[in-house]
Amino acid sequence: MSTRIVLLVTSPRLPAGLLTAEAWDTVRSGPVFAAADSEQAVALRAAGVPVTVLDTDAQGLLDAIGAAPLAVWLAGPHGDQPFARQLGLRLAREPGLAELELMYGSWDPPGARLLDAVAVMDRLLSPGGDPWKRAQSHRTLAPYLLEESYEAYDAIERGDLDELREELGDVLLQIVLHARLAEELPDGRAWNVDDVAGTLVEKMVRRNPHVFAGQRVEDIEEITANWERIKREEKARESVLDGVALSQPALALAAKVLQRAGRGGVEVPLPADDDLGPALLRLVAEARAAGRDPEAELRRATLAYAEAVRAAEIVGPAE
Repeated sequence: MSTRIVLLVTSPRLPAGLLTAEAWDTVRSGPVFAAADSEQAVALRAAGVPVTVLDTDAQGLLDAIGAAPLAVWLAGPHGDQPFARQLGLRLAREPGLAELELMYGSWDPPGARLLDAVAVMDRLLSPGGDPWKRAQSHRTLAPYLLEESYEAYDAIERGDLDELREELGDVLLQIVLHARLAEELPDGRAWNVDDVAGTLVEKMVRRNPHVFAGQRVEDIEEITANWERIKREEKARESVLDGVALSQPALALAAKVLQRAGRGGVEVPLPADDDLGPALLRLVAEARAAGRDPEAELRRATLAYAEAVRAAEIVGPAE
């Protein structure tokens, strides 16, 4: 009966020692080898499972196994793919030597790469990291958050989903960067990315009782109404305009103020002045009354004009 060699692969993003029952049974059934010490090896030893470090090739492993019916190769954080490939090719040429089996002792949960993003940002902002990032503040970074958000918006408008994936990564960079900077706030005001995620999770659960609390709803309109009601109860706002982002583009700001006022039942006459500002505000109000998005309408018109400008540049000036 040939030896069974189990290549045990584990997630470096989960706590060491967090393995499936099958994996624990396997590492306790035969000698365990690894190319180098790791947190996983330390955890196994702490549980009474010896781990032997072998800085060798496939033949060295076969020699170390000897006549044992089962042996485990504990792959390192990156999977030891070159070694596994070498061992697999050797056993493919001489199948009588041993049988090779791949076993996942643990695997990455959804969102695991977010842990990598947090770890990389921590490295960049720690001593010896990136001097530029370490010199930033929430205020100096604010323009970049807007810029990256606009670039993601542009990708959506163009329907370029590959670019959207990249641009959302840039937005995420800003989030983890701000969160890492906040860890160093003085006087007990510090918070971190887990606080950001925790607040978000609590908010999503609280504002979606039809999903998390078994509340019955009839349609999307009722879901939206519940969301707004819960939001009002959370914020205890004194005005229907509390929470409106005043730094957003003026056209979008006008539409949002008119929307909030209408939803809150607050009727204020529009300015009758013929100056440009009041006239634009009335146009926004007319667009909303017609069920149209003034920001999107102006964007489309501007982009069409931009294309006409580009076409005119190619043709050249008229004689």
